[in-house]
Amino acid sequence: MTGSQRWGVTTTMVGREEERAQLAAFLGSDTGRALVLRGEAGVGKSSLLGHAVALAEQEGHVVVRAAGVEAESELPYAGLHQFLHPLLADVERLDDGTRAVFDAVFGGVQGDPPSVMTLGIAALNLLSLAAAQRPLLLVLDDGQWLDDASADVCGFVGRRLAGGPVKLLVAVRTDLTSRFDTAALPELPVDALPDEEAALLLDHRYPDLGRQARRIVLDQAQGNPLALVELPAHLAGRSSDLPLEDLIGQRGVPLPRRLQQLFGARIAALDEQVRAELLTGALDGAGTPRGAASSGTDAVPGTRYAMRDADTAVATGLLDIDAVTGDLVFRHPLVRSAVVRMATPNQRRAAHLALAQLHRENLERRATHLAAATVDPDEEVADVLEAAAESATRRGGALAAVSWLTRAAELSENRTDRSRRLTDAAFVAGHAARLGQAHRLVQADLAPGSTESPASVLAAAYRALYQDGDVRSTHRQVSAAIEKLRERGTAAASAVGSTAASTVGKAEPDEVLTRLVILLLAISQFGGDRAVWESTRELLASMGDLLTEHSRLFSDTWSDVTRHGAGWAGPVRQAAADLSNLEPWDVTRFGAAAYHLDLLSHYRPHLQRVVDRELESGAVATGMVMLHQIMLDQMAVGEWAQAEETGQRGLDLATEHGHRLFAAQSRAYLAQLAALRGQVGRARDLQAEVDAWARPRGLGFLTQVADSAGATAALGSGDYEAAYLYAIGITQPGTFRPYTYQASRTLLDLVEAAQHTGRVEQARAHALAARDAGLPAVSPRLALITYGALAMTAEDEREAAEMFVRAESHPDAARFPFELARIRLAHGVRVCHVQGRAAARPYLIPAAEAFERLGAAGWTERARAELRAAGTPPRVSTLNLASLTWQERRIADLAASGLTNKEIGERMHLSPRTVSSHLYRIFPKLGITARAALRDALSRTDTARA
Repeated sequence: MTGSQRWGVTTTMVGREEERAQLAAFLGSDTGRALVLRGEAGVGKSSLLGHAVALAEQEGHVVVRAAGVEAESELPYAGLHQFLHPLLADVERLDDGTRAVFDAVFGGVQGDPPSVMTLGIAALNLLSLAAAQRPLLLVLDDGQWLDDASADVCGFVGRRLAGGPVKLLVAVRTDLTSRFDTAALPELPVDALPDEEAALLLDHRYPDLGRQARRIVLDQAQGNPLALVELPAHLAGRSSDLPLEDLIGQRGVPLPRRLQQLFGARIAALDEQVRAELLTGALDGAGTPRGAASSGTDAVPGTRYAMRDADTAVATGLLDIDAVTGDLVFRHPLVRSAVVRMATPNQRRAAHLALAQLHRENLERRATHLAAATVDPDEEVADVLEAAAESATRRGGALAAVSWLTRAAELSENRTDRSRRLTDAAFVAGHAARLGQAHRLVQADLAPGSTESPASVLAAAYRALYQDGDVRSTHRQVSAAIEKLRERGTAAASAVGSTAASTVGKAEPDEVLTRLVILLLAISQFGGDRAVWESTRELLASMGDLLTEHSRLFSDTWSDVTRHGAGWAGPVRQAAADLSNLEPWDVTRFGAAAYHLDLLSHYRPHLQRVVDRELESGAVATGMVMLHQIMLDQMAVGEWAQAEETGQRGLDLATEHGHRLFAAQSRAYLAQLAALRGQVGRARDLQAEVDAWARPRGLGFLTQVADSAGATAALGSGDYEAAYLYAIGITQPGTFRPYTYQASRTLLDLVEAAQHTGRVEQARAHALAARDAGLPAVSPRLALITYGALAMTAEDEREAAEMFVRAESHPDAARFPFELARIRLAHGVRVCHVQGRAAARPYLIPAAEAFERLGAAGWTERARAELRAAGTPPRVSTLNLASLTWQERRIADLAASGLTNKEIGERMHLSPRTVSSHLYRIFPKLGITARAALRDALSRTDTARA
């Protein structure tokens, strides 16, 4: 093993033949790869990295080096910057989109902070360009200290390097957890040296070591190379009246700690000025690679503290000199840790203060050091921390924001500011799915003797709502808290920013009040109850100017779009153009309004860009809401396979984080989706599960979705009476039950179910009620289905044709393919009865094709039946036939000829069960649901191909 542990120093390596062979094979591979070296502190990981760097440079690789720094482990993307900064400086061929991703992360440019996937793809593009001329090796030491955001990107990149000449080599300690533990990258364990190699290394470094000392060192080092190198040096200065074992330390103490103690003895011998240099460097990660590529080019200047005037530390083996840059570097991470541990609190604070000045242009780095340097309340420092928290939140770093806001509260100079910052920290923690932490933060803010505050009500209600689905008691508690704040703030409402407004809070006196209002609206929405909503709206109406315009928008759109939604489409569309400047939770609030107004497609691009970021390192609970909204839009536009994946992901996350309300909401949407796809059994199972959990809790929002799924499933399977019963459970014909959000959304379900069960008058009354309620002016989807319902129920053919044309020609009709296909099918059936089969085909054919594309099995079969009745068998795509294997096509032909499964099996030497399994896979490929349709499907396909 080499005696040096840091970069740029080359000495003889003893042993490690197997590890060196694997590293040589790793570097010699023709394709990109990643490898993680894992071992205890001092076992020689850094030496192996140095060996790999030397080999790579000999073979013409460009080498980029980085290292995790404990002091920066909470700074998002600090480690990634080490890797990518020199490449960004050298590569000019990046497209604007890729460069914009890096600018958003490293350049402080405003915009949507990227997700791990987006940033990972951009990093892969950059690495590919950088390796276009020479292979590239990325080397990361001390990976356990890499910030989570950077580690996630490194893991993403490492799993996708096979296509190019880029390799990633990472070293991590086994005694510390890190994101690389679950990165699913190949690993090379680095174990202690075998006894023979340990003795060889010791004899090579200390040939004159006495027999007794040699025995004790070998026994105590346990094959750890760093211990083998450092213990004899410590023994050389021992006091002769102490046993050697006592000088080394007790065996029960972990070896890394004993090594730290050995380094500590040398550190203590240094003069105060040198120790101060080492401490400042250790706290700033000095001596770690600055990200410069060792390719013969000049190093990119770094911003870390550069240690100087520390020759005595080099002489005592605490520091080395980097052979490439000439910088002083710590001999081993344990030296850095020992330096920090030995410093007094005052010495550490002085070093942090110096580093805050060094990094004064970097908001988040400066905030980190100021937080550690400051003891007494300091409003200026608290303001910096608050600004850093806001920056982190916008970049998807909600957890870092909670930490900075909490520290800002501790440094606040008065109780008002402390309370405001703790409240903000609790608010962000709640949206980050840290409901327990949010509760603890607001409890810490309570005045002596107080049992409740508006912020504590907010945190407790979040917890009760999202974990337990409690809408009854939370509505009472939040309403009472709003009432108290309203009474305190009424006098200040006409003079925003006046001194009187400080009764609610500094600068933004209504912040807690606004959050309580939004929460009350969410509670009311999930309650889905008229009495609850009327109570909520009455309270909000009494608030006057204390109620923000956005709260009014959310109140009207979330409560009852039929009665209050008209006129809000414009503001919701306008908000979609400025989402990157909103906090993530504000985005989802507008997203909820957009859903009720059927405008989610305007929001989905932004939601898809940021949802992964929030789920990975930001506002996790908000990310779950984003998944719901993405799924709902995917369902609306007909992307049902993607919606299934999104819904299942949301369900898994909600279950993992204990958000039972979100889990039930995911199941409800999955039930709706299953109903649309004709998966009746799954739809009913999910519906029953949601209903059993939500109905006792009074969660009308979810029970309505469950009833809607039941109606859709029944319609798709032809059970029209059951569909009607489900539909009238939501709202009665001819009216739209107030504050029942599914009442307008299930318009077509009720109308069709009523018509098919002979309730023609009720169907007509409901269609006219939609028209008279002004639904076409509320949203594009409501316009489409209102015109469709009027066409279905029209008493004369002229009106039917006119209403159908208005539906089909609506500018947004194509955005809702399922509803449009239903309207076309119903109109085609009507035309067939009145004008004949030929006239109906232009409506029936596109309806059948749309249902088939969507995967709406029950509706597809209904449309095909109508086409057959109209004398035109539905077409089957040749692409579907091409998807059959030779064996599947042969089985399909034999089954179409009338043979039984047993007869087919005998001819093809298969069991009847295997034949049945094949047919089960064949039917969906051909877009059919029964054996009887095989012959028509195959003949139509052959005709189309001819």
